[in-house]
Amino acid sequence: MLRDSLSRLLADHAPFSRRADTAYTAPFHDPELYGQIAELGVLAGFAPEASGGFGGAGFDVMTIFECLGRSLCTEPLLGPAMALGVLPANDPLVASVIDGSVKIAIANWEPGDVSAVGAQDTKLTGRKSVVYGGNSADWFLVHTGDDGVFAVAAKDAQILPFGMIDGGGACELILDQTFGRLIAINANAWNRMLQTGLVALCAEAVGLIDALLEQTVEYLKARKQFGRPIGAFQALQHRVVDLHIEAEQARSITMLAANSLHGTDAAMHTAMAKNLIGRVGRLVAEETIQLHGGIAMTWEFPVSHYAKRLAMIDHQLGDSDMHLEHVAAQM
Repeated sequence: MLRDSLSRLLADHAPFSRRADTAYTAPFHDPELYGQIAELGVLAGFAPEASGGFGGAGFDVMTIFECLGRSLCTEPLLGPAMALGVLPANDPLVASVIDGSVKIAIANWEPGDVSAVGAQDTKLTGRKSVVYGGNSADWFLVHTGDDGVFAVAAKDAQILPFGMIDGGGACELILDQTFGRLIAINANAWNRMLQTGLVALCAEAVGLIDALLEQTVEYLKARKQFGRPIGAFQALQHRVVDLHIEAEQARSITMLAANSLHGTDAAMHTAMAKNLIGRVGRLVAEETIQLHGGIAMTWEFPVSHYAKRLAMIDHQLGDSDMHLEHVAAQM
């Protein structure tokens, strides 16, 4: 029911025709749509019952993000999906994030030449890079070098917002003796949160891949060459079948990761899923562009936008090479 309601909402209020007006212009999403998504109860699907939600399991995350992927939605939901699973049930941020009145982002990565954020009592100093959704966030969960987790108000930090090449927004987060409230979660909980983010991104990619393949099949049926639809040519049919096989593998590994979330095999299965999703997403993006021909490279046609998002998903929370190393290290 949640999937059907969210799909209808996105189809009505976030069609591709509106994407250029929201995804690439600050704040790089539609705040009104974000409120409607929260009102629908989607954010409650990321939180366990103890926190006032009705979900928090892997398949809840997968269901929601697959819908977001199919519609190319740029609403900043990755932060809430990751945060609500680990924030203590009595934390004052939880209820506000669920009802959509507060946006939260996860600050985990530093630039390669910058040391980890340091904490001295409640004062944080350092920099976090490419914080997804941070351009419009009210609060950040910041991971420090000693595995502490602090809640930092956006108004207390320096934020350098920017838009992403695939739509949506992010920021650089600068902390200089910035006050942070210590959150009572440990390193294992933070890792579980990152694994939730990996399941979300893999599920979004599955939705993107499904939408791309549907559009490609329709195009092959409609586009004619030599007096017949190009989809009638066996060579193209074989390429599409191969893509469908890859798509089913991507869906299966994502389901495995979702089923394992919060379990003992979560680290292995989420790394396996992210690695395969990165490779399959790249293949599908390249093949569908080739099957469409030159029209796929135009701004007005959705295929290139789906392809860019698939390329960026591969780099979020670690690319396919990084997660291949994670898999190898755990074997």
